[in-house]
Amino acid sequence: MLRILSFFSLFTLLSFATQAQPNTPAPTRRTYCNPLNLDYGYTPIPGFATAGRHRATADPVITRYKGDYYLFSTNQWGYWWSHDLNHWKFIPRHFLRPEHKVYDDLCAPAVFVLGDTLLVYGSTHEKNFPIWMSSNPKSDDWKEAVHNFQVGAWDPDFFLDTDGKLYLYWGSSNEFPLYGQQISRKTFQPIGEPKAMFGLNDKQFGWQRFGEYLDNTFLDPFMEGAWMTKHNGRYYLQYGAPGTEFSGYADGVQVADQPLGPFTPQPHNPFAYKPGGFVRGAGHGNTFQDAWANWWHVSTTVINVKNNFERRLGLWPAGFDADGTLYTNTTFGDYPHYLPNGPADHLQPQFTGWMLLNYQRPVRVSSTLGSYLPNYAVDESIKTYWSAATANPGEYIQTDLGSVSTVRAIQINYADQDATFLGKSKGVYHQYKLYSSLDGKTWKVLVDKSRNKTDVPHDYIELPAPIKTRFLKLENVHMPTGKFAISGLRVFGLGSGAKPTPVKGFVVLRTEKDKRSAWLRWAPNDKAYAYNIYTGLAPDKLYSCIMVHGANDYYFKGMDKDRPYYFTIEAINENGVSTRTPVTLAK
Repeated sequence: MLRILSFFSLFTLLSFATQAQPNTPAPTRRTYCNPLNLDYGYTPIPGFATAGRHRATADPVITRYKGDYYLFSTNQWGYWWSHDLNHWKFIPRHFLRPEHKVYDDLCAPAVFVLGDTLLVYGSTHEKNFPIWMSSNPKSDDWKEAVHNFQVGAWDPDFFLDTDGKLYLYWGSSNEFPLYGQQISRKTFQPIGEPKAMFGLNDKQFGWQRFGEYLDNTFLDPFMEGAWMTKHNGRYYLQYGAPGTEFSGYADGVQVADQPLGPFTPQPHNPFAYKPGGFVRGAGHGNTFQDAWANWWHVSTTVINVKNNFERRLGLWPAGFDADGTLYTNTTFGDYPHYLPNGPADHLQPQFTGWMLLNYQRPVRVSSTLGSYLPNYAVDESIKTYWSAATANPGEYIQTDLGSVSTVRAIQINYADQDATFLGKSKGVYHQYKLYSSLDGKTWKVLVDKSRNKTDVPHDYIELPAPIKTRFLKLENVHMPTGKFAISGLRVFGLGSGAKPTPVKGFVVLRTEKDKRSAWLRWAPNDKAYAYNIYTGLAPDKLYSCIMVHGANDYYFKGMDKDRPYYFTIEAINENGVSTRTPVTLAK
């Protein structure tokens, strides 16, 4: 895709309201942190790199095949596989034939399994793209299942129903709806005519308005990224909106009793939503099950600095509640989370409880390039970054946690400054050393990757054991391209002080003129660096979470104008999370 009730019992309420303060699971569980640390290729499109060459991908699909997970996404000149959703191995592969004179090598792909075969099809408006198939994708062993597929489909999704019938869904437009059509499983020829599924209704649903501020200023909203999931006999057709460039990029869903509808919007929408925090956006992805039948949602996250389509990938716990509501749990979604190791209830937190320790803390650096200032590396915005003047060994950035703290993990997010690559390159790797110190004078090597030969643009290091420290220093050894630049040096663990007190004065002012929008305000908490706002359609279904930094108000413009909404808020600091405020009803 290149374009874009009454209150329930207190016990029930608190069962979901405590998700930010989980009991720590067994320490043997491994963790991960968004954005996913994949060896993303650089945009292959010169016209998209005029403001600077940069890594870019989006529109992911994760499919489980023969006990492993396969991840395909836009324009990567290949794909990844993993056995544990943690360690990913890239397989180089071009899916274009010589006569295909386009840059979009497997853009927004459809990936599906038929019998013992994995099949892949990329976006096109033409009728000359193949459907590829493989029974041995780890070895790049592919052949054509169909030479020219006769349905030109952008942002396609193939869905195999439990009765053996195959369907195709597609669409990426701010004018046309999503479409669906049955496809012959034997010949891959279309059966009957395409049928319109549904379109957007931004006059009803505020989150569907186009723009960073959901104001429809210059374009109508886009609908794209179809994905079908069947659960308990019902069909959940998912889609991305309103635009891949924006923090509010999200996935919505409509539900039907038949694969081609008629569809009805699920009351809880969008079901995948993350407009705040370090990593923003949770649109155009897919919903899949792991080895223990736990549901997950992988999706596109937004950078949008050097180009509208500068993006990364995020992985979120998901599921269906007892009423059949599809949800995605993005609470603390860019903090360390536990990877699966057995059956889990994703309404309960997979968040480790490890807090960010160095938000806007003092920084020292070896040098600075222009206006790419040091504290941009600790401001919790992936859009801003510090850059050293060079990529020389010895360039460094040092962060002060403010006091001796317990450190559990570090995430190093590299930025693209003066990169030279277009597309996927071989032999790309980062090398660095990470030091710790109690006093900022005597340093110990904490992590030594001076001999690393892998590409780690969002390297996440879970320490084998927690350490007590106050200072951390990241020293460059080798950059694959461009300057030594960091958009986020993020340190996780627990501080040595007290959690913040509960938020006071929380009010929700829902406008009379436009019920899609509300102004949320609260008294500043001088012990908090951020706040989590929870909202939903019932007191025990506060499934959406918005993290707000450095402010004591928020304009929430994502509501269904005809439904009441419930809200609560909690304060966050390096020592933990406050209790939440009583739930507020906004009619």
